[in-house]
Amino acid sequence: MKFVLVGIATLAVLCGVGQVAAADGKAVYEKSCAGCHEDKAMPEGLSLGNKAAWAPRLKQGSKAMVDTVIKGSFPMPPRGGAKNDADARAAVEYIIDKLK
Repeated sequence: MKFVLVGIATLAVLCGVGQVAAADGKAVYEKSCAGCHEDKAMPEGLSLGNKAAWAPRLKQGSKAMVDTVIKGSFPMPPRGGAKNDADARAAVEYIIDKLK
């Protein structure tokens, strides 16, 4: 019986660990994206403040934007330098919110 309780407790902890808080899009953007996207000399004018340059990408939708970031697009490396897909997605969502 003791082993069953230990097993259940272990499973509960592991399930809780799987529910990590969502990535902070602003923090990911500032760490991984801002170095390029805050620069006014960005190719195609893709600085965060240039809403007109982002308009065609926004029309494609967030999924297309996330897919592009995850794959990378020269000169942007895969995930835009973020650690993982979830962080990249959070940063894209932050960018989209800032462009509204």
